[in-house]
Amino acid sequence: MIYLKTKEEIELLRQSNRLVSRTLALVGRNIRPGVTTAELDSLAEEYIRSHGAVPNFKGYGGFPATLCMSVNEQIVHGIPSGYALREGDILSVDCGAFMNGFHGDSAYTFAVGEVAPRTRELLDVTKEALYRGVAQARVGNRIGDISHAVQEYAQSHGMTVVREMVGHGLGRSLHEEPQVPNYGKRGSGPQLKAGMVLCIEPMINLGTRNVIFEKDGWTVRTADRKPSAHFEFAVAITDEGPDVLTTFEYIEKGLPID
Repeated sequence: MIYLKTKEEIELLRQSNRLVSRTLALVGRNIRPGVTTAELDSLAEEYIRSHGAVPNFKGYGGFPATLCMSVNEQIVHGIPSGYALREGDILSVDCGAFMNGFHGDSAYTFAVGEVAPRTRELLDVTKEALYRGVAQARVGNRIGDISHAVQEYAQSHGMTVVREMVGHGLGRSLHEEPQVPNYGKRGSGPQLKAGMVLCIEPMINLGTRNVIFEKDGWTVRTADRKPSAHFEFAVAITDEGPDVLTTFEYIEKGLPID
């Protein structure tokens, strides 16, 4: 069932998602060679809890951490560990927080120092694919319009789209209907209505789209071990157009996070 949110509920969702945006910025400001993903995870948990919220990934289905931290060929759901980041790595950070009865959820892939040119292109293409998907999140369009926009842009740059994991609705539950694939046909799927809130989250690979589910029960990586990137926005569908509840401005413009 797809739940439509009131304007008041969308504002509460915005609060949760802006906290997630600020948490991602805090993590990003502490990414450097030598820092471990576990250290970054602890930093995020402390920050979220200090703002009266709860890390909504921790304990979800048994997940053991606050952040999903996926390095290089890991696509999503990587578990923070003692791995020390290295110059040239990329790190996908997926963050969630629950406050005021609603969930926030967003992801950003960071470069650790200087990365290879094609890897930098992967980050740029994945982020632009997100923006192109968001542009289709309008009343009267369909989920497939979002999906097709993401797929078309990624594939036009010789990259591939992960199909096993998809975006989703967001609200009082972390994962709600409808699913939002990153591939599909224009004009297909549920019609978009005012009050829907969607997590649009391209997961794009530099090589094959085939994936491997690791033995830890969580981590998903590329089958050919080539890099993968992941960016995510929570977006409210409104009569005025897409309303992005999360923002990358704290990361990219260096806005104060408190």
